[in-house]
Amino acid sequence: MKWNNKATALTVFGMAATLTLAGCSGGSASGGASGGGDGGYKIAFVQGVAGDEFYISMQCGIEAEAEKEGATVTTQGPEKFDPTLQKPIVDAVVASKPDALLIAPTDVSAMQAPIAAAEAAGIKVVLVDTTLEDPSGAVSQISSDNEGGGAAAFKAIQDANPNGGKVLVVSTDPGVSTTDARAEGFENAVAEDSKFESVGVQYSHNEPSTAAEIVTAALQKDPDIVGIFAANLFAAEGSATGVQQAGKQGQVTIVGFDAGPAQVKALEAGTVQA
Repeated sequence: MKWNNKATALTVFGMAATLTLAGCSGGSASGGASGGGDGGYKIAFVQGVAGDEFYISMQCGIEAEAEKEGATVTTQGPEKFDPTLQKPIVDAVVASKPDALLIAPTDVSAMQAPIAAAEAAGIKVVLVDTTLEDPSGAVSQISSDNEGGGAAAFKAIQDANPNGGKVLVVSTDPGVSTTDARAEGFENAVAEDSKFESVGVQYSHNEPSTAAEIVTAALQKDPDIVGIFAANLFAAEGSATGVQQAGKQGQVTIVGFDAGPAQVKALEAGTVQA
């Protein structure tokens, strides 16, 4: 298998594994190597944030496929989803000269130059989940249909609230390709239904407590909000708390994106509706 194809194949299996391997043992989120021996391909996987179930499950899938191919995987991730923390990790990876870099960029523009340095050093780059303003230097990129997911989130709120009403988006930070696209897909869908009005997108900086504060304040200002789209796992967790704090359980439909263990529990408990 040619190396470009090998790097892409490993990433495909890694992304697919996020659906099935959330409980695997590869929880070395902030560092560590796994896979084949010293003679194989060397792969660096840089997560968007360490300790997140989504990236840990992706790590498990990449490591499982790498072992089959005789490759070694080293995984690292910043403590927060923050390009100022991810950049030095990428710089160190470039200095270590792996054969390939699999990375979830934390910002479409701020991570452009660090990743370009990897490409210039001859390292094969595969963008996973998130992307860059100019992804042309990567040998491949793999992501969900985020705009479509945002539109689907609005459809769930629409179905639950046929009379319409106001809706809010709680996202992470501007400049994150996936959540930006989810919010755009949601907002575009809202604009097509005159019964609904968007009160805008607010940013929780990947902090559930901040998301809770945003939602509580929004419901105080606009008590007729009928739906909230939480664009990632942490936004959903905080949005559910905010609705509870506002005493609006059963009156506001929360639709989240991502499905970590905490969100599955929230769905089962009914604090998140979809």
